Amino acid sequence: MFLLPSWVLFTVAAAGAQTLRNAMQRDLIHTIGTAGATYVRFLFGLPFAVAFLLLACVATGRPPNPLNLAALAWTGVGGVAQILATGLMLAAMRERSFVVTTAYTKTEPVQVALFGLIALGDRVTGAGALAILVATAGVILMSWPARSAKPLAAGEAAGWRPAMLGLGAAACFALSSVGFRAGILAMGGPTFFVAASTILAAGLCIQSTLIVAHLALFDRRLLKSVLAAWRPSLFAGFLGAFASQFWFMAFAIETAARVRTLALIEVVFAQIVSRRIFKQGASAREFVGMGMIIAGVALLLSA
Repeated sequence: MFLLPSWVLFTVAAAGAQTLRNAMQRDLIHTIGTAGATYVRFLFGLPFAVAFLLLACVATGRPPNPLNLAALAWTGVGGVAQILATGLMLAAMRERSFVVTTAYTKTEPVQVALFGLIALGDRVTGAGALAILVATAGVILMSWPARSAKPLAAGEAAGWRPAMLGLGAAACFALSSVGFRAGILAMGGPTFFVAASTILAAGLCIQSTLIVAHLALFDRRLLKSVLAAWRPSLFAGFLGAFASQFWFMAFAIETAARVRTLALIEVVFAQIVSRRIFKQGASAREFVGMGMIIAGVALLLSA
């Protein structure tokens, strides 16, 4: 009987939960805006992350190791990079379409492989590199809009700026994944479950503190709106923390490059949600792109 490695199961669970969280945040955008809907994943995810850490300690009977300086520093890098990535992504979306920005940001696995090699010495085999390229190309094919003679909409910029913003967002997302994996490895036990849970709670604590401080200083109206929308935000926060818990457990036992490449199946999940919930169809090109993602994932698992 063929059994999938645990990191594969963790990654698939994380991708599924993240897809549901994104669907929840879609509704919140109409209430508190894009930025507010983004912040809830951090602010309302923190209490659940702390609960997951307590559950991990109870389940294993082991308290977490003290948070050493290296683990704290890497977690801070991961947390700040994730916030910067979100800001760059939103800035790119303001200048260019959502689909084009998505295509840029989904170059993340390629950059994760590079950062992982530099920072952690995580090597990628030839077959693994090919899997990353095939799956990433599939996502870009799905995300890139069809050529149209219609001019860009008002406020939608062309040229290098939105491309640099999108690629910068992907780089920050990649640095975030590598930073969190490095933090978990620096934490060193007592079990990968407890270490991953500890870094998740620490990361969300750092991120929530920075977000609240920023909003308190520069946008108190948005902070009040986010806090006022706590009821619908709780489930999105739970799903965000739930997804991150599985991401971090996967990072604890496998390289960030392999995890983030397998994570591209989230795009396939999103297509299913779009068809089932939002009644949106898929083009022939999108089906080809999904096929490339699945082929890349299959190659990754066999590498």
